[in-house]
Amino acid sequence: MSKQDYYEVLGVNRNASEAELKKAYRRLAMKHHPDRNPDDKNAEASFKEAKEAYEVLADGQKRAAYDQFGHAGVDNSAASGGSGFGGGFGGAGDIFGDIFGDIFGGGGGGGRQARGSDLRYNLELSLEDAVKGKEVRIRVPALRACDSCSGSGAKPGTQPKTCGGCGGRGQVRMQQGFFSVQQTCPQCRGAGEVISDPCRKCSGSGRVEESRTLSVKVPAGVDSGDQIRLAGEGESGPKGAPSGDLYVQINIKTHPIFKRDGDNLYCDLPVSFTTAALGGELEVPTLDGRATLKIPEGTQSERLFRLRRKGVKNVRSGATGDLFCRVSIETPVNLTPKQKELLGEFQKITSEGGHKHSPRSGKWTDRLKSFLDDLVT
Repeated sequence: MSKQDYYEVLGVNRNASEAELKKAYRRLAMKHHPDRNPDDKNAEASFKEAKEAYEVLADGQKRAAYDQFGHAGVDNSAASGGSGFGGGFGGAGDIFGDIFGDIFGGGGGGGRQARGSDLRYNLELSLEDAVKGKEVRIRVPALRACDSCSGSGAKPGTQPKTCGGCGGRGQVRMQQGFFSVQQTCPQCRGAGEVISDPCRKCSGSGRVEESRTLSVKVPAGVDSGDQIRLAGEGESGPKGAPSGDLYVQINIKTHPIFKRDGDNLYCDLPVSFTTAALGGELEVPTLDGRATLKIPEGTQSERLFRLRRKGVKNVRSGATGDLFCRVSIETPVNLTPKQKELLGEFQKITSEGGHKHSPRSGKWTDRLKSFLDDLVT
């Protein structure tokens, strides 16, 4: 009797994904599992058929051979693996437990240890160091592999023993009705091994807390929020597992002169009343030293002057931003009687010329008059 097409058995298309195959098998396994149909031979046969189809199609190589040659391209022994259920359903119970393991927190990776935790270190830099780059030494506390037991957790000269409860798998299988459920082994807590004589230095954990000095190369142009990853410099993994990574989080300190916005820098430039009116040259600071800025006559407050390529070099693109100087006209204070007299005379002379000496004031006066006239009408 010829076998039914595996895709038809599972009720999926020939281009079905792994997730779709798994979902279809779950549905059929729950429907036809022998524990739910103890006296139904047809249900047992349907379960075995679904299991065989899933084992072939879930394996990439077997599926490719099946797609090309059909049943003839699949190894019969591999495809039929465990054709008889025996007294306890043999391989069927195993595959059924594996496919449902994630529902109940089980899994097939018993005894495997996760990598160590990633760490974060907050590094404060001055604006100058962030813009130009710098090599910084930092001291980081973390859990490191115990040098006394080399991370095993066992007393020097001894070795951990394979857990007798799970045989080193870290998982134990328990029957719950018709479900075969994997759970973390209560004896070794998933480690797959037990330590009868623990290391005194680390108390059997295999790790101790210690601080390590590391050198961090900060590239030029970093900004607040950027991270530098140091692979393998996080916490050591338990029982010799790989270490996590260290992420150095950059934070730029407030600068007394400059404010940064991306690759551009901004600064407030105080300009005297006379320089703003008559024009002149001012010396302005940059991160590379000093630069000369020409102030044209009649410069108004809040005007921005742009110094190209005096900003920050982008850490990724390499393009350099600009420096923007915002004019802040300074009102003179602590005037002498003579100064007050001269300013009074200056005010009298300029007022005789109407608004031609104060164009912004004139426009504002016109807008104010128009607004008040509209209120009256």
